[in-house]
Amino acid sequence: MKYTVNQLAHLSGVSGRTLRYYDQIGLLKPARINSSGYRIYGHKEVDLLQQILFYRELDVSLSEIMKIINQPTFDQTKALKYHYNNLKEKRTRLDKIMATVERTIAYKERGALMLDKEKFEGFKEKLIQDNEQKHGKEVRGKHGDAAVDASNEKLREMSREDYYAFTTLEEEIHSLLPKAYATGDPSSDLAQELAAKHKEWLMYSWGSYSKEAHAGLAEIYVSDERFTAYYDKSVKGGTAFLRDAILVYVRY
Repeated sequence: MKYTVNQLAHLSGVSGRTLRYYDQIGLLKPARINSSGYRIYGHKEVDLLQQILFYRELDVSLSEIMKIINQPTFDQTKALKYHYNNLKEKRTRLDKIMATVERTIAYKERGALMLDKEKFEGFKEKLIQDNEQKHGKEVRGKHGDAAVDASNEKLREMSREDYYAFTTLEEEIHSLLPKAYATGDPSSDLAQELAAKHKEWLMYSWGSYSKEAHAGLAEIYVSDERFTAYYDKSVKGGTAFLRDAILVYVRY
C-alpha cells in the first residue's frame, strides 16, 4: 500500500511536519515523489518508520538512529528483538516505579507500613536501566559482565542515606567541573578535588577500586560521545578536562 505524508501521519501518529523533517535530514526518505510533488511512502518506509519510533521510545537520539539504520549490516528482525527486550526492561522499571508510587500513596493516606528502602527502589532501578541502555555495552566490554552486574546489585542495595549522598555527589561534580576547568590545570587543587569526588561517587556502585579501572573509565568518557555530552553540558571541554584530572589523580 502507498501513503502520502498526511496518510502516513494519520496511520502512525507522527505529525506530517515530523515526517517532512525526517525526509529533510535523510532519516526517512519517501519511496518517490509523484507527478504532483507529493511524497509517497511504501511498505519499506512504513517498516523503517516503525523502527525509528521504537528507538525514539527508548530515548535514542536521531543522529544515533541514523547511524544504526544506515549500517550495511542493519537487520530489522534483530532490531525488533532488541526493541522487545529493552521495552520489557522499561516496562519492568515503570512497574516498579508505579508500585513505589502506590505504596507511597497508601503510606500517606492510610499509614501503611513502607520501609525507607522501598521509597527509592523504582528510582534506583531506573538509574541502572538508563546506565545499561546508554553505556552498558561499552562498560561491559571494558570491565566484564561480572563487574557490571556486581555494580548494579550494589546500587539496588543502596540505603536511603547512601542514595542521597550518591546523587548529591553527582550534583557536586557537575557544579565543581566548570570551576576546575577555569583553572586550565588538571593538577590544580580544584581539579584534584574534582577527581577525588569522582572516585568517591564511583565507590557507591563499584565493588572495589583500582587506579587502572578509574583511568580506563575516564578514557571511555572522552571516546564515547554520549559520556562527552553528559559532562560537557556543565562546561564545553569539561569531559576531556575531567579525564586529564583523573589521570593526574591516579598517578599520585
